[in-house]
Formats: sequence, C-alpha cells, structure tokens
Amino acid sequence: MTLAFDPFFRDLNRLTTEVFGSARAPQTMAMDAYRAGEDYVVEFDLPGIDAETLEVNAEHNTLTVRAQRRGRPTSEGDAEVSYLAAERPRGTFSRQLSLGSGLDVEHISADYTDGVLTVRLPVAEQAKPRRIEVGHGGGRKVIEGTTDQ
Repeated sequence: MTLAFDPFFRDLNRLTTEVFGSARAPQTMAMDAYRAGEDYVVEFDLPGIDAETLEVNAEHNTLTVRAQRRGRPTSEGDAEVSYLAAERPRGTFSRQLSLGSGLDVEHISADYTDGVLTVRLPVAEQAKPRRIEVGHGGGRKVIEGTTDQ
C-alpha cells in the first residue's frame, strides 16, 4: 500500500527502474482476485502488451504470469527513437501466485481482452461442499452443511 500512494516510494521505484533498466528485473502487474460462483478469478492489468508475449503457467501449485511490453520498434530506415517522456514501464512483467490444493489446475482458462488478462481457476470437485447423511439409531437424518461461514 505504501508504494502505491507515497510519492517518495513511487519516485524511488522509477529511479531504480531507470538506473537498472526494466529489462533486468521483472516488474509486477496490478491485479484483482475474487471468487465468482465455482471459480476464482484473477484479473491482471496489462495494457499495451502484445498477446503473443503472454505466458500463463500452472506448476507445483504456483500460477506464473509473464508478459512483455517492448519499446517503440525502429526499422532500418527510421531515425533512432529519442523519448521526450517515458513514463510507461517497458520490459518483462511477472507475477506468481500460490494456489491452494482445492483448485482444479487441469481446467484453468485465460483470456486477454482490452488490456486485461483474466485467469479463471475452477474449484476442484473434492473441495466443493457436499451433503453428508448421518445415521441416528435405526433411522437416518440428513444434516446439510456448507463451508461458507
């Protein structure tokens, strides 16, 4: 939270990026995460990213998202680009999330539309709440329960 609102930290981050170069250290990307029905949804802000550079991998309960925003391309006939202002970060963006064991990693889906990468993580069948029959003496009684509290 401090980095997002404190001008000192914002300027320090910008200075660090300029000194060390954005290509050397992957930058983070803003995200929202929420549950919608039987899925967890994670939305990453990635405006101006070429969709071909997007990589979404799930391995060993870790979701990894990587993308790249390149600078202005120059062709052989163009003059070299000299920026007057360069406030949009360039280079490699990366984010890793730890996934719980209650997710169905075999059915993760991703979509990139209007600069937003949306990753859907479905809840695994074994993690969904279920009804359990409880025997009581000679008769049976159904007790319904849910994990939502």
